[in-house]
Amino acid sequence: MRLRAALAVTAATAGIFAAVAAAPAQATEYSSALKVKGVQYDAPGRDSNSCSSGNTRDEYLTIKNYSSSATVNLKGYVVKDAAGTRFTFPSNHYLEPGDYIKLRGGHGTDSDARNVVYRQNCNFLWNNDKDTVYLYKPGGARADVHPYSKSANDRDGNGYITFHG
Repeated sequence: MRLRAALAVTAATAGIFAAVAAAPAQATEYSSALKVKGVQYDAPGRDSNSCSSGNTRDEYLTIKNYSSSATVNLKGYVVKDAAGTRFTFPSNHYLEPGDYIKLRGGHGTDSDARNVVYRQNCNFLWNNDKDTVYLYKPGGARADVHPYSKSANDRDGNGYITFHG
């Protein structure tokens, strides 16, 4: 009797492992209060990185604090694209729980009150066809990552993709 019961348990366990192995892979979730809420990867209008008349300010990344209790300082966080172009938040910017900030291209004055940080660079960061958005914690650990393509992720064609609601 014990042998038959052991075989039944072994068979049931093998079935569970087979079901888990057959399940589709899920996107990796990183333990971070900060996540990429969305990206305006294609600024409206014809792309121009002219500092005086271009539209790089209209390309932005929205980062949100999804914690219900922790305030997070952005200083030292890094945003990077697939090609390795990066921006490091150089100053203290505190995001209260549920708060967000838009990281915009172009030049401007950072404002916690208006939830905006400027990259102080008039070059576009995100590719209009496909790219990957990386967010790293100050110590280098990955906080969030999202590959995207215009054809697969931007169904309405407005140049904006939402990753976390």
